[in-house]
Amino acid sequence: MVTKLDKAKIIRQYFDELLPKASCELNYNSDYGFLIAVMLSAQCTDKKVNIVTEKLFSKYKTLKELNEAPLEDIEEFLKPLGLYKNKAKNLKEITNDLINKFDGVVPSNKEDLMSLKGVGNKTSNVVRIELFKIPEFPVDTHVFRVSKRLGLALEDDDVFDVEIKLKKIFPSDSWILLHHQFIHFGRYYCKAQSPQCKNCKLRGICAYSKKSDKWYFKISI
Repeated sequence: MVTKLDKAKIIRQYFDELLPKASCELNYNSDYGFLIAVMLSAQCTDKKVNIVTEKLFSKYKTLKELNEAPLEDIEEFLKPLGLYKNKAKNLKEITNDLINKFDGVVPSNKEDLMSLKGVGNKTSNVVRIELFKIPEFPVDTHVFRVSKRLGLALEDDDVFDVEIKLKKIFPSDSWILLHHQFIHFGRYYCKAQSPQCKNCKLRGICAYSKKSDKWYFKISI
């Protein structure tokens, strides 16, 4: 029987072969710019966020300028994104708190990050691994889906369950790269719709199979 640790070794080898240089696909030129981009990426693609932030930060070139920008103007920039009104309010509160509570610098401490409006567990983890290289294993929609398809988590696990299980299965020095590899694998290969299973080298350990138009679990972990 293939154990989770066996799977972990196979997955790492395949991901290193397939996606050796996987990295963050959000564009940014500052620490606060990255934090805001990650916050904006909720329920939205990185490509859309990159288009919006390029225009936004071309207009408001500093944290101070962004903080002083009218809310209505920020909303106009964020309109292409989902939940843009809430995200505009979050952005304004984030810039204000960064200036008044953190001397204009994005904090590395997780509690400090999560004190910022619109910054939850996943966003704080993404910021920590990207800006500060602190080992975390953020679970986004791709990591969540791929982990369950590969049988590393149960079908009814929530994002926190998946994060805990991945951290137990994989060594901490692999978390940052693996996080990006899981995302790229889910985004470009193991897609939500029409995953490219035919040539996937993980088929032998994959915990699900196709039946009609639905994917269902074949193996109980």
